[in-house]
Amino acid sequence: MSAPATLVEDRAAAGRQRPGSSRTVRGGGTARRWATRAPLLPALVFLIAVTQLPFVATLLISLFDWNALAPDARSFAGLENYASVATDAALRESVLTTVLLTATVVVVSVVLGLGLALLLDRSFAGRGVVRTLLITPFLLVPVSAALLWKHALYNPEYGLLNGGWAWFTSLFGVESPAQPDWISDMPLLAVELALIWQWTPFMMLILLAGLQSRPAETLEAARLDGAGAWQAFRFLTLPHLRRYLELGVLLGSIHVVQNFDAVFTITSGGLGTANLPYTIYQTFYKAHEYGLASAAGVLVVLGTLVVATFALRVVSSLFREEVGRG
Repeated sequence: MSAPATLVEDRAAAGRQRPGSSRTVRGGGTARRWATRAPLLPALVFLIAVTQLPFVATLLISLFDWNALAPDARSFAGLENYASVATDAALRESVLTTVLLTATVVVVSVVLGLGLALLLDRSFAGRGVVRTLLITPFLLVPVSAALLWKHALYNPEYGLLNGGWAWFTSLFGVESPAQPDWISDMPLLAVELALIWQWTPFMMLILLAGLQSRPAETLEAARLDGAGAWQAFRFLTLPHLRRYLELGVLLGSIHVVQNFDAVFTITSGGLGTANLPYTIYQTFYKAHEYGLASAAGVLVVLGTLVVATFALRVVSSLFREEVGRG
């Protein structure tokens, strides 16, 4: 018998004599996988403790008729709180306000962010400084930004908007009309302007990243073929930015839907500006209806999860495109 055949038979015999060898190797692989995952367990436990456990508690509270002013009258209500949320007129109005506020802020922020991204995509002196200044509003604490707009800009006596308009009209010798009270006369617009100012830099950064990931060869070929700036933008740049536009809209919607700071700080939810988070706050902390507020909060979380699912799909598709391009 030849040497190779003998070597094969010896290995086969060794395998028959050690029937648990494959299980040993498999067990070692499992232990190795757990060893690599072990450093992530504290972060996972912390994430569950601060996110999932409070949500489970909120879900349980939403099933009870629970008013903090009458704790002894607490009783199991099942899905009655969810039915009340669906039929409550104030909550329905707050839902419409939330939709209008979110749609306006997101759409205007995306349009302005696209314009700024197109400007910053060009080379010019001081571009780094301009980019830093433009992203500053997004870096401010939301309450600080809302206070800035409420007192420094909207105040009818010393606000920059009214004072600046009076100074501008005085340059032409025209007497300025009566100074408007922005918060009282245009409450929802006042909140929207503050949020647009804060979220436009976020959209700009996403779209600027999309512009800088365009294949330069395609644009150069289009220019050589005689395509103008508008044609290149319409047929090359805009289709390439579609995923980034979707991502900006989805992420912006997730955050603006949950916005509480601007509404609470600028208008205190009055004059028809109470969105869903502020209405939940009023129901929980002022009306002390824990069950009803928890049911509304659960519905907001479920709606946010639906939007977040689409956002994750867009992000995954972007990563796949980048990997395929690389």
